[in-house]
Amino acid sequence: MLFNSFGFLLFFPLVCVLYHGIAAKYRWLLLLLASYYFYMNWQPVYALLIFTSTLVTYACALQMERAVRQEQKKRYLTASLIINLGILFLFKYYNFFNTAIFGFLEDFGLRMHLPEFGFLLPVGISFYTFQAVGYTIDVYRGDIKAERHLGIYALFVSFFPQLVAGPIERAKNLLPQFRHHAPFNYNMAASGVRLMIWGYFMKVVVADRLAIYVNAVYGNVEYHSSMTLITATLFFAVQIYCDFAGYSNIAIGSARIMGFDLMTNFKRPYFAPSCAAFWQRWHISLSTWFKDYVYIPLGGNRNGKVRTYTNLMLTFLVSGLWHGANWTFVVWGGLNGIYQVLNKVLPFAPSGKRDVVPAGMRYAGNVALTFLLICFSWIFFRANSFDDALVVVTRMVTAKGELFIGERSYFLYGLLGIGILFLKDARDEFFPNARIFFKSTSKPVRYLSYTTVVVLILLLGVFDGGQFIYFQF
Repeated sequence: MLFNSFGFLLFFPLVCVLYHGIAAKYRWLLLLLASYYFYMNWQPVYALLIFTSTLVTYACALQMERAVRQEQKKRYLTASLIINLGILFLFKYYNFFNTAIFGFLEDFGLRMHLPEFGFLLPVGISFYTFQAVGYTIDVYRGDIKAERHLGIYALFVSFFPQLVAGPIERAKNLLPQFRHHAPFNYNMAASGVRLMIWGYFMKVVVADRLAIYVNAVYGNVEYHSSMTLITATLFFAVQIYCDFAGYSNIAIGSARIMGFDLMTNFKRPYFAPSCAAFWQRWHISLSTWFKDYVYIPLGGNRNGKVRTYTNLMLTFLVSGLWHGANWTFVVWGGLNGIYQVLNKVLPFAPSGKRDVVPAGMRYAGNVALTFLLICFSWIFFRANSFDDALVVVTRMVTAKGELFIGERSYFLYGLLGIGILFLKDARDEFFPNARIFFKSTSKPVRYLSYTTVVVLILLLGVFDGGQFIYFQF
């Protein structure tokens, strides 16, 4: 079930009414049933994978807590990791590694092959797997106690607002909320509605509108000019931000209406003054997950500069592979890893007595440079293949020609959406306490702002059921 579908617009209000209307002791059961129904709208049989992950991590966590010796704890943790990551590997990476490894062997005259795995990739498998795995690691480390209520733990793994595309929650934040039955809070619900409205604007007005142009260009990269490819890449940078941040806003907002507080996943990443700062603002739940469960266990920055740079590269290469079983994602992750290393070696924001560049100009220059570097990496993320990505990079500097506009109204509406997005993010970045529009102290102004955005959604939105980009991960 997609957030931008008619079905969800019926499903969610019904769940909210029932949730706030039934006895508190039954709310976990309602949400658990709703979450499984939500997921089973895609492929019912794949709910068995969530159930398996839930049972395995639930049982292993209990056994780790009961274990006396460290070796026993490690054994249960290892079992949990092998089963959960093994399922993820089978569905998401088996075919990729099968082709890569045996293709490599054939170059040396060794002809071997295993059969392809023909099942569809389960929606959101990377997200709920990482959430469940993070829980078992936290129990192993002693950061949290194992959850003994199977139903509540199953809800933690499958909670529908963030089930298929995050935020990837931590057990210490979300599990206690399922036991705390707070009464309906108008202010919290109102803030949730605001987040959902803005999330829908980002998705259907900006992201899906820009996707029409981006898909047309990236689907035929060999025919387009430098100016067109640059424009499409810039549009894609905005598209993926609005698509994913829009989803996160809807997820966080819908949870907030029911009284749950999910972690912030985006903080205006394109205003980041360095690539390191960008990853502190972009997909924060995943970035912090990799930091806590991959980068730090590898050694973090504790063993000298070379080891630190190596750990950064490994972490971002794994992050790239997490996004997809394709060499384009590996290159994308590698580029961002290189950016992090360069950020350590060559800090973006020098300062000192000899610095004669005004702070504002230096900040703007750093933001612009960061944005361009991130956009370059998006080429590999968006391209249909590695060869297509190379064509895009090559033609960006060699292919002269006019700018492809396509359907003029779509192009202009896309620019309008980008303009509104920029004004909103700029206000939140530089004037966070400004009491205007959604945050106005005047009720008429607030309601007029809500109404305006809703009207823009209805007038300019693309309602073709376009899937969120990150659902494929």
